[in-house]
Amino acid sequence: MSQVRAFLAIDLDDDLKPKINKIIKEFKQIDTRIKYVELANLHLTLKFFGEIDTAGLKLLEETIAKVVSEFKPFNIKIKSCGAFPNRNHIKVIWVGIEDDSIIRDMHDKLDKEFTKLGFDKDRKFSTHLTIGRMKSAKNKNQVKSTIEEFSDVEIGEMTVNNIVLKKSTLKPSGPIYEDLKVFEL
Repeated sequence: MSQVRAFLAIDLDDDLKPKINKIIKEFKQIDTRIKYVELANLHLTLKFFGEIDTAGLKLLEETIAKVVSEFKPFNIKIKSCGAFPNRNHIKVIWVGIEDDSIIRDMHDKLDKEFTKLGFDKDRKFSTHLTIGRMKSAKNKNQVKSTIEEFSDVEIGEMTVNNIVLKKSTLKPSGPIYEDLKVFEL
């Protein structure tokens, strides 16, 4: 039985990518090791499934479609920059979502249905777009101050019209994402 590495996401509007790229360029000026997310791959993850059997995709798609049918398109505001787990121990650099109540509601309803299919319940869901992963602590204080500099940055608004089930193929150069199915709101 074949498997696919899959996740459910909200893609970032193309017109917001140049603004995020300006932030990434600031981090690139620091002499440190950060693995940046390709602009084309920027997304907000609703659920990471990991390796799943392709035979189960149809049931998964039906479950997503059922939950998504309860939602209409909505606007989100992309704002702020931060780090996981925190600014003193930086593993992930992200940009955030202001007033994420609709996304959280959607996530919680989806996650509840996914547990019925045997997937683990998300321990802690955080609405964010990962822009980079720290690979060393070199010049961490410069990275921290750049995060603080952009902590209130306003990137823009976008309308969420759909969510996408994606396939992720890991390559040495970075992941390659492919849309498996788009679910319109």
